[in-house]
Amino acid sequence: MSDSAPAAASSDPASVPADRPSWLADPERAGEHERWLVELTDLPTAAGHEHRVIAWIEQWAAERGLAVTADAHGNRLIHVVDAGDAAPPIVFQGHLDHPAFVVEDRADDGSLDLSFRGGVRDCYFPGARIVLHGADDARHGATITATEALEPLRRCRAVLDDPAADVPPGTIGTWRLPAAAIEGEHLRAPAVDDLAGVAAALSAADACRHRGVNRSVQVFLTRAEEVGFVGTIAACTTGSLPRTVDLVTLETSRSFADSPIGGGPIVRVGDRVSSFDPGLTALAGEVATAVATDDPSFRWQRKLMVGGACEATMYVRSGYRATCLCLPLGNYHNMSELDRVERESPERATVDREFIAVGDFHGLVRLLVGMAEATPGADPVLERLQRRYESLRWVLQS
Repeated sequence: MSDSAPAAASSDPASVPADRPSWLADPERAGEHERWLVELTDLPTAAGHEHRVIAWIEQWAAERGLAVTADAHGNRLIHVVDAGDAAPPIVFQGHLDHPAFVVEDRADDGSLDLSFRGGVRDCYFPGARIVLHGADDARHGATITATEALEPLRRCRAVLDDPAADVPPGTIGTWRLPAAAIEGEHLRAPAVDDLAGVAAALSAADACRHRGVNRSVQVFLTRAEEVGFVGTIAACTTGSLPRTVDLVTLETSRSFADSPIGGGPIVRVGDRVSSFDPGLTALAGEVATAVATDDPSFRWQRKLMVGGACEATMYVRSGYRATCLCLPLGNYHNMSELDRVERESPERATVDREFIAVGDFHGLVRLLVGMAEATPGADPVLERLQRRYESLRWVLQS
């Protein structure tokens, strides 16, 4: 039996906010970027089972004549602009997975054994409705009947609505949620984290091509982030991504009172584990300041986002010049009313679509393009300090 969630609002460009960015040479490109954002964040994906997103991206690249290569771990690299070896490439990096279920086995009674790959609190699982995404995009409804938090992956048991449904091991399961859609000023979607980051990377790459950016631009997309950024660890360990790049990781991070949705993209100076490359982080802030000076409607934030760890930590620890830009996210990992849940610890809670501000998304794309257009290797804070020394070193001799 098929199981379809209630229809969401239209994502037709006519229904989205009218204040699309004017900095693009062709403003209609903003509508394309929004379409990619909606399509990507609606795709079912899970750690180790990112094939639907990869197929979408490879089609996107093929339509533009761009080369996509895979490393030994299945991470993807897209060469967007090739400006030779005059400067290190700038790389926009996002991850391809989202917390989701994967069918591991089928019991004799027809029930399913699943792993849940990602971080979600216990109270969201009991009795929850999910959808199994079978072959040819067939959708099969099921209900969670048991769950146990184990390391490294949570184990779950589910009962299918249709015991005869074809859901072999490896089938992805997602929460039963409405489809992705732009509703007013927000995108609401099943899998914003981090497919909105992927959409921003592709949109910024698209804008760089059309603006004629004279620096090499690449997009690096990793697998299995939600179980401890395993794809990134593999890439760093084996060197499949050269260390001679400026690396901008992209995330959608849980919004707090001091990092509001609608407040603009966030220059993330660190996470709960570490801080990021000071030079590249300073450059991001410098670019954001310059954009805001030229366009007073541009908003941005600079925050230490301690709600979790991100891939930039592994890159910096592995010798990369890396920083992170992120979008403030509501309903983090589909956990509705998370602040209340953390206060009250209820036995049950409900899931919902994640959401971001569309304006924040466009601001992130603008910020990424600005970083690609900035002087490679720049560290504006260090440069200012060195200029101060040159102008005032006489004081030390007086």
